[in-house]
Amino acid sequence: MKYKVIWSEFSEKQIDEIFNYYENTSKSHQVALKIITRILLAPEKLIHNPKIGQRELFLENRSIQYHYIVESNYKIIYSIDEGNKHIKIADVFDTRQNLEKIEREK
Repeated sequence: MKYKVIWSEFSEKQIDEIFNYYENTSKSHQVALKIITRILLAPEKLIHNPKIGQRELFLENRSIQYHYIVESNYKIIYSIDEGNKHIKIADVFDTRQNLEKIEREK
C-alpha cells in the first residue's frame, strides 16, 4: 500500500527559507529551483517503504518516532502514521548547522 507524503507548515517554511537563501546567494532563480525540486522529490522514495530512512537519534526523546533521509546537505525529517498511511515531513534541516539545533521547537 502506498503512503501519502504530507509536508508540515514548519517544513514548508524551511523550504521557503532554503529557496530564498540560494536565490539570493547564487543570484539565480534556476539554481534555487533545482535544489528545492530535489528536496521536494526525495520523499517519493518513501511512499512504498517509509522505514528505509534512519531513525533520528537527536529526536528520540520525543513521543513521536522520527526518521530521516538525506538529500544534498539536507536531512528530511519525517514521522510515519501507519494508521492513515501518511509520511509526515516535520523538518528540512541543513546538516552543516550545529546538530543540536535540530531539537528546536516546530
